Amino acid sequence: MNVLNQEHGENWTMYHADCVEVTKALPENSIDFSIFSPPFASLYTYSDSDRDMGNTKDDDDFMEQFTFMVKELYRVMRPGRNVSFHCMNLPTSKERNGYIGIRDFRGELIRLFQSVGFIYHSEVVIWKDPVTAMQRTKALGLLHKQIKKDSAMSRQGIPDYLITMRKPGVNTKPIEGEFDHYEGDEEFQSNGRLSIDVWQRYASPVWMDINPSDTLQYRNAKDDKDGRHICPLQLQVIHRALQLWSLPGDVVYSPFGGIASEGWESVKLGRKFVGTELKESYWIQAVKNLKEAEKLATSGQLKFDE
Repeated sequence: MNVLNQEHGENWTMYHADCVEVTKALPENSIDFSIFSPPFASLYTYSDSDRDMGNTKDDDDFMEQFTFMVKELYRVMRPGRNVSFHCMNLPTSKERNGYIGIRDFRGELIRLFQSVGFIYHSEVVIWKDPVTAMQRTKALGLLHKQIKKDSAMSRQGIPDYLITMRKPGVNTKPIEGEFDHYEGDEEFQSNGRLSIDVWQRYASPVWMDINPSDTLQYRNAKDDKDGRHICPLQLQVIHRALQLWSLPGDVVYSPFGGIASEGWESVKLGRKFVGTELKESYWIQAVKNLKEAEKLATSGQLKFDE
């Protein structure tokens, strides 16, 4: 395994390496839960490395390369346990695709995971403000002037998704117990049965109360040769997924570790985190974040709203 560098804490390991090589070296059936944001094909370019899946020549090439990762992920997951990935459908353009529309990237990823043996377990839509998207992207379909001109080209905004796939088999380590806190809307109040009230919110197919700004600071991870975009997953989404599909002491894996957003929440919630990241500046920031999370976890300062 070609590891460029690695750092360890009491409950975390962060590899600066190719995620496929690291995953190949992990023992079979050793991961209790995996959560990550995969590269969005060629939409975002994170580095100049030829190992960066965002640098593939086209969409078919990306899916071929990503398949190697998904096959290894299937091997290392514990039977009966889950993998959650964050994604969105991708807008197309006349310049790149020859037409204006939307590519079903979410569906392509689901079918890829199914092709290697995973079961399509669940999904939740994460609401995003279409006005914010319009201001950032100036997408034709979101502009009000298009309504006045020809609304046949007008469309809704594109949400985020958290897709969860399950490895077949019996889960020999049941995720038992009730919820003891809620993560999300600060105005949430229990009606007396906390775990039931929390579950009714988490069970919703649309999460309306995720704060889009609730992400780890990433400015320090950028360097002069940085790519066009970094897309961190909201901490509230990670937190809920960990509550739903993992136990304290479980091993949580993020093959696309970035600045360790998944590791930050995993360590704070008493899980053991393993992450990989190819881009050096992100890996350096990830190590800093994991060290800070470990300090918070051991300081007794963490409190969760009931």
